[in-house]
Amino acid sequence: MGAFLDTYFLLCVYLILFFSPSLNCVSSSFPSSCKLRRKFRLSEMHKPGDVVLGGLFEVHYTSVFPEQTFTSEPQQPICKGFDILGFRHAMTMVFAIDEINKNSNLLPNVTLGYSLYDNCATLVIGFSGALSLASGREEQFLLQENCSGTPPVLGIVGDPHSTFTIATSNVLGLYKMPLVSYFATCSCLSDRKRFPSFFRTIPSDAFQVRAMIQILKRFGWTWAGLLVTDDDYGLNVARSFQSDLTQSGGGCLAYLQVLPWDHDPSELRRIVDAIKKSTARVVIVFAHEAHMINLMEEVVRQNATGQQWIASEAWTAATVLQTPRLMPYLAGTLGIAIRRGEIPGLREFLLQISPYQNDINYENNMVRQFWESTFQCRFDPAGWVETGGQLCTGQEDIENVETEFWDLSNLRPEYNVYKAVYALAYALDNILQCEPGRGPFSGHSCATLERLEPWQLVHYLQKVNFTTPFGDEVSFDENGDAIPIYDIMNWLWLPDGRTKVHNVGEVKRSDSKGEELTIDESNIFWNFEPNKPPRSVCSENCPPGTRMARKKGEPVCCFDCIPCSEGKISNKTDSMECTSCPEDFWSSPQRDHCVPKKTEFLSYNEPLGICLTTTSLLGTFICAVVLGIFTYHRSTPMVRANNSELSFLLLVSLKLCFLCSLLFIGRPRLWTCQLRHAAFGISFVLAVSCILVKTMVVLAVFKASKPGGGTSLKWFGAMQQRGTVLVLTSIQAVICTAWLVSSSPAPHKNTQYYNDKIVYECVVGSTIAFGVLLGYIALLAILSFLLAFLARNLPDNFNEAKFITFSMLIFCAVWVAFVPAYVNSPGKYADAVEVFAILASSFGLLLALFGPKCYIILLRPERNTKKAIMGRGTPKS
Repeated sequence: MGAFLDTYFLLCVYLILFFSPSLNCVSSSFPSSCKLRRKFRLSEMHKPGDVVLGGLFEVHYTSVFPEQTFTSEPQQPICKGFDILGFRHAMTMVFAIDEINKNSNLLPNVTLGYSLYDNCATLVIGFSGALSLASGREEQFLLQENCSGTPPVLGIVGDPHSTFTIATSNVLGLYKMPLVSYFATCSCLSDRKRFPSFFRTIPSDAFQVRAMIQILKRFGWTWAGLLVTDDDYGLNVARSFQSDLTQSGGGCLAYLQVLPWDHDPSELRRIVDAIKKSTARVVIVFAHEAHMINLMEEVVRQNATGQQWIASEAWTAATVLQTPRLMPYLAGTLGIAIRRGEIPGLREFLLQISPYQNDINYENNMVRQFWESTFQCRFDPAGWVETGGQLCTGQEDIENVETEFWDLSNLRPEYNVYKAVYALAYALDNILQCEPGRGPFSGHSCATLERLEPWQLVHYLQKVNFTTPFGDEVSFDENGDAIPIYDIMNWLWLPDGRTKVHNVGEVKRSDSKGEELTIDESNIFWNFEPNKPPRSVCSENCPPGTRMARKKGEPVCCFDCIPCSEGKISNKTDSMECTSCPEDFWSSPQRDHCVPKKTEFLSYNEPLGICLTTTSLLGTFICAVVLGIFTYHRSTPMVRANNSELSFLLLVSLKLCFLCSLLFIGRPRLWTCQLRHAAFGISFVLAVSCILVKTMVVLAVFKASKPGGGTSLKWFGAMQQRGTVLVLTSIQAVICTAWLVSSSPAPHKNTQYYNDKIVYECVVGSTIAFGVLLGYIALLAILSFLLAFLARNLPDNFNEAKFITFSMLIFCAVWVAFVPAYVNSPGKYADAVEVFAILASSFGLLLALFGPKCYIILLRPERNTKKAIMGRGTPKS
């Protein structure tokens, strides 16, 4: 009881809200009733039958409401502007019902009737027609307590407008009356809780929006404008488009403008001005024909060219827009169109239309209006005649009239009407085939034609599944939506000035492949020079080597391209982030791929390495020459003085010093890293030990020359000198061995110095061991320097202590300068500094110690005598 009261009062609220001058609701007792004060005056067409189907069509595209006062009798609105295509939609339903009645396999022994109403593109009129279909045209109708009883019609085809359909379905859904729309696309109508008995044979705007997003992606249009109408159709599309576009990542809206429902010149000027100022070249429009006409008039007025228009299904096939005045702007338009179909026999049926029918029950004022509009005549001057002229006879030749009414090559809304009628028919046929005791309702009962309820028809309609003669499958999902499929249309402007809207593809959804877009791009006409699709982006694509950085306060499609930083790359277009290269790789100059890092070490092939190698070999060669000279003159006093054996050993050690510098050149390897410092340390200790022993021998000889000092020479015999050198060198060998065993030097790839280079170097392993090695050499060198400095003024003619002092001074100076230079030199330059120090100190020792001796041996042989060396005589020239 409570549910019935809610339903009843809600219905009365709608009736009072829209039709208070015409209805009087009484609810004091049951059975309740609503009484029409008078009948609605509507444009209509009726034919009786066993089962009556209703229809709501837009046969006129506007209406006029006469002014009225509270004291005057309410006046009925007058429909204006006969819509010949809307009339063809209505006649398609008549044809489908006639075809079904002639079909012995579908609804046998059942005759379908129809009641068709014109909504005049006005909500009030469309709503009154829907209520007339639901309640009947009697002056009073009963509302039974259990909402049962056969209504005047069992199902309705229509309404074409989403807003009208929403209002109608809100009421008819209370009684579960099925409403099958052929043109209402608002995605909000898929809400099964709100619209439990709504179905449609046209895809919803949700699919249409996704189809358009697929087109945008196909042509790379990421920056587009959106125009929608100020109604449920447009506003729902706007919400859906913004949401789906963001989720798909297919682009951004440059602007969103709402077209005024009425012709508002100032608002249209503002909208077209926004289109012209925007950088978006693509304009998507979800609007009705009337709104597009108003918009395009302003587009022509402002000469807003250079736009690629994308049409919704509402105006894709609008011939009223395909005029020579508008085609310079609209040529090349891409549009979503209702699936085209073929309806065999429709033309022959339409040719039989006549304002006079043999059936007296056939009410045909719609046909009369069509006749009057087509032949510009009139049947009754006081009737629904919009133009003056001669009287209609009803015998005019309808077949030879040039009108788009006969162009049946592009049946789209008509095909949806056809499928809607057949869907209701197949649902009714399934009801009649129900076997008692095996039905879907309570107690496995079946519905009967005599007491068939609309909700029972809804149950069967939800499960209907059939194939049209054109080969399309018709069924409804859980939301009442049909299998979605759209054609992609293109507006072609022919050279002779004619226009053509041709099919260039389709978009459909399947269970296996999802949403699938197919377009023949070679067949598309583009209204641009050259004949190519326009470029419509907010920001150009970021090439490889850059990343996208959003512009603050702007959509995600507007961004700057920031070059990747060093060491990072992006190898794709429009990368969001730059990725770091692996450790041994670095970014290319273009930052689009990683390349192996350059390797750096003191190489034999570079100028610095060549110079050092040459110098090292030169030093080795000089040592060999000096050694040869000393060997050849080994019996001369100059060579034999001060232990010639130590001189030979010193020359060998200097030669090793020169050669060990080569271990610092070339790519570091484990054996070179381990050998270089050991060879360097031992070679220099050997050389300095020899110098130290020679210095000690000089001092011992000077002391022995004094009275009582002869005993000091016994400690510096040949064996003692060799032993001292061996012991001092062995200590360095022990240090090196302990270093190699405990923490051996090893090659290392150093990336600290340069980001784009790998510096190959030898890490010392143990800094302490390296310090001990250098410290030991320094200790011996300083000791040699001090002893030689003390013996520099000894009275011998050829006092070797002076040269040792000078050589040790050079040696110490070189290595004192080496330490800070070595520490502050990166990479290969540290090795170069160490090699330079080795070579400089080696040349210092070689030249200071052996240069004067070679000079005397080779150039002053007269001084190469014992007396000259001892200072006991001066040879005469």
